[in-house]
Amino acid sequence: MTEETAPTQIKHAPLAGVIGMPIAHSRSPRLHGYWLERYGLAGHYVPIPVMPEHLAEVLRMMPRMGFVGANVTIPHKEAVLTLADTVTDRAALIGAANTLIFRPDGKIHADNTDGYGFIANLRQHAPDWDPAGGPAAVIGAGGAARAVVASLLDSGVTELRIANRTKLRAEQIKAEFGARLVVYDWAQVGNMLDGATTVVNATSLGMDGKQPLRIPLDALSPAALATDLVYTPLMTPFLTEAASRGCRIVDGLGMLLHQAAPGFERWFGHRPEVDEATRQLILG
Repeated sequence: MTEETAPTQIKHAPLAGVIGMPIAHSRSPRLHGYWLERYGLAGHYVPIPVMPEHLAEVLRMMPRMGFVGANVTIPHKEAVLTLADTVTDRAALIGAANTLIFRPDGKIHADNTDGYGFIANLRQHAPDWDPAGGPAAVIGAGGAARAVVASLLDSGVTELRIANRTKLRAEQIKAEFGARLVVYDWAQVGNMLDGATTVVNATSLGMDGKQPLRIPLDALSPAALATDLVYTPLMTPFLTEAASRGCRIVDGLGMLLHQAAPGFERWFGHRPEVDEATRQLILG
């Protein structure tokens, strides 16, 4: 075949998106669209509403449609683990994936960057935070809590206390993550905070439209760092009260921003900066 008759290879701009149901509320398209424009990169990032019964079919089609990857949110974060061809150790440990990479051969690689986003947020807004400085206390035992637990243990926390309204879920996390975890009854959650230097609300309590997080904070030390995974509102009642007691506080928006960065880099080839301009875009 001569050079004149060789077929032209058309290179398409990479596609990525976020899969969930519902998905219209997601801030990810705005965030990734901003980064694409900011760095002058070719590509598109779109919301993709997918019913659970269609998930497997959609995932297998996406690489053929030009998608290089996707974020995954509720209710698919656990199901994608069974559909992926390869799963990172941290995604397997957490039991959920939020970031997919579609390889050129169509195979699906699943990862979880929630724990990375959680720690990166703390490091950015509380740079002197010392995970080994004392016990950590995690309120909640859902999927987000599992990512938080894994990342705190990796960061060097020597004792991690956990409480959940359904105690069995907290006990299951202890069984999987080991002896550094101490499970507290929900009725004793206030006592769990005594001496804790890192306190995390990993529940949806306190989110707009949800019940408030009703736990006594009398034992919360002014030397503690308090953080909330909820970011709507940005200042949750939990963070407001913790601040009034003298605690350093870190809101949950940064976790959303930082967890998105590794996927963006893999899909579009540039590591985005999570800065004040990025925060203001999402807040706006």
